[in-house]
Amino acid sequence: MSNVVTLPLPSNRITGDQILRLPRVKELTGMSRSFIYSDKDFPKAIPLGGRAVGWLRSEVLSWIDSRKAMRQQEAA
Repeated sequence: MSNVVTLPLPSNRITGDQILRLPRVKELTGMSRSFIYSDKDFPKAIPLGGRAVGWLRSEVLSWIDSRKAMRQQEAA
């Protein structure tokens, strides 16, 4: 009998929160660059160094969910 140990393959799934760059945020929200930067209710960008910024995926998705909730309240 051999002493071979089988290790699980690494997962390609990223755990934890992700930082999204502007093109992905625009794709998820359907909003323009100017809206994303100027809307007071939209999540604030996180500085990444130099001129690079990103947004937390969880915050962007929460913002989208809040828009859905507003729509449902208005329809009721």
